[in-house]
Amino acid sequence: MALVLAEEAGADIVSVDSMQVYRRMDIGTAKPDAAAQARVRHHLIDLADPGADFTVADYQAAGVDTLDRLAAASRMALLVGGSGLHFRALVDPVTPAPTDAAVRADLEAAPPDMLVAELLDRDPGAGAFVDLANPRRVLRAVEILRLTGASPSRRAAATERRDLEGYLAVRPFVAVGFDPGDGLAGRIDRRLRAMIDAGLVDEVARLQHRLGRTARHAVGYRQLRGVADGTVPLAAGVAAARRATVGLARRQRTFFRRDPRIRWLPWHDDASVRAQRARTVFEELSWIS
Repeated sequence: MALVLAEEAGADIVSVDSMQVYRRMDIGTAKPDAAAQARVRHHLIDLADPGADFTVADYQAAGVDTLDRLAAASRMALLVGGSGLHFRALVDPVTPAPTDAAVRADLEAAPPDMLVAELLDRDPGAGAFVDLANPRRVLRAVEILRLTGASPSRRAAATERRDLEGYLAVRPFVAVGFDPGDGLAGRIDRRLRAMIDAGLVDEVARLQHRLGRTARHAVGYRQLRGVADGTVPLAAGVAAARRATVGLARRQRTFFRRDPRIRWLPWHDDASVRAQRARTVFEELSWIS
């Protein structure tokens, strides 16, 4: 849908994805293939080696520069993807939470259960805002807590207050979203199976010893590392990847549904119908002539 709209509008596509920034992580991130990139110019993909830590702040800096350059050239940008925090980092005055190498090293040396206990001791309600089964997210929450004193519940409350006061976009945009509703689980199953058929396990095997602390926790890659090294059966790895993807989709849905600026359009299995619905919204607001 984005490719069709970009071609019609003469726009560039800007990836709003936390993992497409990594080179060679192609199948598991559903990165645009060579044919798609030949049709429309893409930005914010293949920016870093998978062993590097590419933070939200890094993404924000690269993204703001990209959008400024496109605006200077009178090029429209289509922001496409599923990372809510990265989306907000581009369109709103969001300041990413700080990080500290020494604190992070200390946390990485600690048992994950200990970090969960520390988080819950300081914030018993943290589980409502942080996936406690995800070591990377727990570590990040504890890092922010140690550096700023802000617990997940406190940060969520601050976000809610800001949202009630109104979203303060730093640049004009129109946002549309599609939600397949009850059809989501089936779409996840088909998408994951297509990735497996396309060689996702082999991709994980090639990269698993090169993945840094951020990339190695990417959904799909994390669950299939055991399959790649022969310690986990394929069926078990795929089932784990499916559960992780369903959980991620649920959190994405919750995040984006809070944003009143997104116009939600009825899902339709025909991509051309979806594109027409989005086109109508853009035309109403004179974004596509």
